[in-house]
Amino acid sequence: MSAVSQPTLRVEREPQPVNVTFHDTVIASTTEAVRLYEGNREPVLYIPREHVEMAYFDDSDKRTTCPHKGEARYWSISAGGYGETDAVWSYEDPKPAAREIAGYLAFYPDKVRIIVGEGK
Repeated sequence: MSAVSQPTLRVEREPQPVNVTFHDTVIASTTEAVRLYEGNREPVLYIPREHVEMAYFDDSDKRTTCPHKGEARYWSISAGGYGETDAVWSYEDPKPAAREIAGYLAFYPDKVRIIVGEGK
């Protein structure tokens, strides 16, 4: 029986500015985003919490566990008269392989608009 290989996690700085909007409201803007690469999955942008407008977020009871990154917590977004459930997540205390994303937030691209290369 062969061992199951673990996907390689790699974090790289995103060299371009990143803005995240929810309808017409800017909910995040940074020049310090990072991309997390996990095996063959699409890379995910993570934004430092201090560059995110947390006033638009409501805590969610949702939690998920990734065997490589640890436990993720979620938030719902409410802005401009619109809402989206469990649209944002973060690994507050990730496993050692993902420590570079501790406290950073990620957004589901089908629930927000992520703009790379404009602004800031």
